[in-house]
Amino acid sequence: MKAKKSKKSKLQSGQASKLLLVLAVVILVAAVIVYLIMQMAERPSIETETEFETTVVLPIYEQTLGNIKFIFESAINHGGTLYASRAVDEYEDENLTTTENFIEVKIGAQNIGKLNIEAGAWDIQNIVDSEGREFESLKRDADSWLPETDLCEELLKPSFDPTPCVKMYEVSKKSTGLKIRVVTGKGNGDVDSDMKDNDSALIDLIVK
Repeated sequence: MKAKKSKKSKLQSGQASKLLLVLAVVILVAAVIVYLIMQMAERPSIETETEFETTVVLPIYEQTLGNIKFIFESAINHGGTLYASRAVDEYEDENLTTTENFIEVKIGAQNIGKLNIEAGAWDIQNIVDSEGREFESLKRDADSWLPETDLCEELLKPSFDPTPCVKMYEVSKKSTGLKIRVVTGKGNGDVDSDMKDNDSALIDLIVK
């Protein structure tokens, strides 16, 4: 009779151990599931951060329109005064002033095709800032401070060194992220003065 009770007691003890083992396994599995769910919940923020990093826009210093390659060469901030003493025209005797900044931009244009591109088929136009504001060149007002030989819009011969085009602009001090618009006519033909039938692109400026 005692042997039977002892056997029964061992049996119950073994069942209890098995139950505890199963319970421990269940708790472990549940912990793993909770951990995985938490990891999955955190992933979107990591993916969003990675996506943001890969969409950073790099500056563009060259643009090709047809057979014309436009190349950024320089952009100089002259501040609020163009001094007569620094004018190319030796007869200039008056300073040119502004409450904003005078910025001199130089862009090269190169013919990468096999035939001449005639004069009048290309040009550089307005400066555009990060807010979309546009600033026109000063044209004749700043001629005394620009190179004597104006090569803007000139004939481009195949594979020659880039032909420089230099213009002066009056730009707001608040403007940042400056770009210059370059332009050519359709098929590298004459630039349309009405701007309705041209190809254009923007080049980033490094202003010094």
